[in-house]
Amino acid sequence: MKSLLLTLLTFLTVQAQPNIDAALSEARTLLNQGKTQEAIAKLEPLQTSTDARIKQQLGVAYYRTNNSIKAIEYLTASLTGLAKESAERKEAVQLLGTAHYVLGHMTEAVPFLEQTLAWAPNSNEMLYALGMACIQTRQDDKGRSAFARMFRVAENSPAAHLFTAQMMVRVELNEQAEAELKQALTKNPKLPQANFLLGVIEIQKSRFEEAIALLEKEVEINPGNAMAFYRLGDAFTRQLKWDDAIPALQKSVWLNPFYSGPYILLGKSYLKKRDLANAEGMLKRAIQMDPNNKSAHYMLGQLYQQTARAEEAKREFAIAEKLQGSNDQPEK
Repeated sequence: MKSLLLTLLTFLTVQAQPNIDAALSEARTLLNQGKTQEAIAKLEPLQTSTDARIKQQLGVAYYRTNNSIKAIEYLTASLTGLAKESAERKEAVQLLGTAHYVLGHMTEAVPFLEQTLAWAPNSNEMLYALGMACIQTRQDDKGRSAFARMFRVAENSPAAHLFTAQMMVRVELNEQAEAELKQALTKNPKLPQANFLLGVIEIQKSRFEEAIALLEKEVEINPGNAMAFYRLGDAFTRQLKWDDAIPALQKSVWLNPFYSGPYILLGKSYLKKRDLANAEGMLKRAIQMDPNNKSAHYMLGQLYQQTARAEEAKREFAIAEKLQGSNDQPEK
């Protein structure tokens, strides 16, 4: 009797395998066609199967619906049953790395991203994600190594420190960025962009004199850096030094006339100096380039108010109020 049951179980398993293979093939076709929900519907009735490929495929499907939590659940469950060098396991590992990264699970993301890079060493997307995950988990050396590989520079070169600092600034890791920038400048005191980033960090700390000194050093090293002149003008405006701000902002505009920031600060500077004609021109130019900048609309409303154009002022204030959800705060 026991032998008969074993034979029957073996027979049923053999019979079921083609059905699972067919379902997986159909689900993959649906995924490739962008029919993710149909693929999930095809796979969900089979999840009691011991075949790990079912859970792996479900994880892939949920990942493509941007449901990273369910993707992680299924992909994690599939790992132990997938052959080590199989395409399915590699896909599961890669998606676990990116899903954890998207959810902000940086510590969990790192080992999966590292495994992925073992067989995809030149993937810029994976190197970027690994670098960002590492710097946000205080693994700065490992992060720098990833960025160096991504930008194809030596791991401990001045450029590697600079690139790493730039990424740190993006996620407001300013203390770590300062350490990288100081190492970069120790190795190459004339490295473009390093003093600029240090200057930006000093502005964020409201240390304007220090920022000005660093930004002036940057334009001495890299005189074509329009953003350095812009930030220099920014620092002067924060000190209410309008006469110093205007020349720096003008240079920024002359070097790069396609960025609205300097026009806004020029408009503000001219407005504070009561040079209303130039202020109006700068603010209108800023709005032409960036129609959704509420600071520019608000200041233009102030200008219209000061020149007895009540209807135009009302219109600009209304636009500024409508744009209140954007990042800039209206000028007071």
